[in-house]
Amino acid sequence: MVKIEINRIDQDFRMEALNEMGKSIIMDAGGADGGHDSGFRPMQLLLAAMGGCSAIDLISILRKQREPLRDLKITVTGERQQGMVPALYTEVHAHFRLYGNINKEKAGRAVQLSVEKYCSVAKTLEKTATVTHSFEIINE
Repeated sequence: MVKIEINRIDQDFRMEALNEMGKSIIMDAGGADGGHDSGFRPMQLLLAAMGGCSAIDLISILRKQREPLRDLKITVTGERQQGMVPALYTEVHAHFRLYGNINKEKAGRAVQLSVEKYCSVAKTLEKTATVTHSFEIINE
């Protein structure tokens, strides 16, 4: 079982989430909602979690293929329902920038597997959103 503790750290909406190992992340609401924008908003954390989850899978797949991934950057964007409470994600897109002399076909297959098959967060998000992905290889 995963256990996360949430502690409120001001009189508004600023909170700290702690995991079992004592690692933390700060969450807050936006200014329009009475927060101070001093941390991730919870819905932003979902996109960050998807990026991190798919990155771990992608790196693992490329290592097994012995592809020379030198660096990885991912941009995850999401569109939410308008005028709804709760406002769920309806579209999520991850764009992967892979750095290194990587085989394009292997990279494409690895990105596809990471998002469409192995990433638990993407599989959760696809219950309400269309989850898409793209990639580019930057060989410097």
